[in-house]
Amino acid sequence: MLKLVRLHYSPSFQLQPLASLKANQRSRSAAAIPSKQLSLAPSFCSCCGRRHFIEAATAAFLPSSPSKSNASTSHSDHYLDLLNRIHPPRPDWYEEFYASVMDTSMKPYEAKIAGYKSQLFEKLKGKAKRVLEIGIGTGPNLEYYAGDNEVQVFGLDPNKKMEKYARAAATAVGLPSKNFHFIEAVAEAIPIDDSSVDAVVGTLVLCSVQDVNMALTEVKRVLKPGGLFLFIEHVAAEDGTSLRLWQTLVDPLQQAVADGCHLTRETGKYISSSGFSSLELSMASLYNAPFSLITPHVYGVACN
Repeated sequence: MLKLVRLHYSPSFQLQPLASLKANQRSRSAAAIPSKQLSLAPSFCSCCGRRHFIEAATAAFLPSSPSKSNASTSHSDHYLDLLNRIHPPRPDWYEEFYASVMDTSMKPYEAKIAGYKSQLFEKLKGKAKRVLEIGIGTGPNLEYYAGDNEVQVFGLDPNKKMEKYARAAATAVGLPSKNFHFIEAVAEAIPIDDSSVDAVVGTLVLCSVQDVNMALTEVKRVLKPGGLFLFIEHVAAEDGTSLRLWQTLVDPLQQAVADGCHLTRETGKYISSSGFSSLELSMASLYNAPFSLITPHVYGVACN
């Protein structure tokens, strides 16, 4: 997930500029990534993702020891390479179409789940001044940060067309523009320093990442000690049920039309085994757009 990130940042968030990129890399507006060497130790899951890494590429994502003079270039190359592999360049019209569909089609779902989200986001009040949201999308969660002029929200998404919708959502709920920063990247390789955010938020994200374990490793890496990971994810129904059968049948189509979303992923198990110091995980049956079905969800908070 390594594409060049477009990051609008405040002076208080210490990042160093990227070095110049090679002409054959994706043309994106350069932003910034941390100077610190990342500890990316990918754990690849054979059942995850609509696109698969080839074995030869794995070595490219392992930690290296670049000299100080070429550290920034090495980091940018890694991010760009991984981003391009997980989220290959797509026509602008397609990215825009998908962003616009997400902006309108998920409103019924957001209304249904608002109570759960309000309960979760209460846990951040007064505790998190720097929040990273993976899979920010069109910004449906930004309303839960409104009213706190000190919170800095870093919204990460591989679809650059999501940014304008997310910024519009921030403006609509009164979140100051200087408090919202968009990063074009994927959850498996987050271009933020170790232990640099107070909280990570992910809602309906881990169902579509290519490698869940790798994404959760990155979540833990960027969280400060004691930092919180808030999540709401739809998951596979219980084995042997008619809903699980339906999910299994529809899953290939879902992945194709919903940007890699897996209906049968058991995300709760991934989170439970990822090594957080404490975990509050609950199950609920919620309306899941756009199929008008009641599907199982896991939601909760984990402490790093």
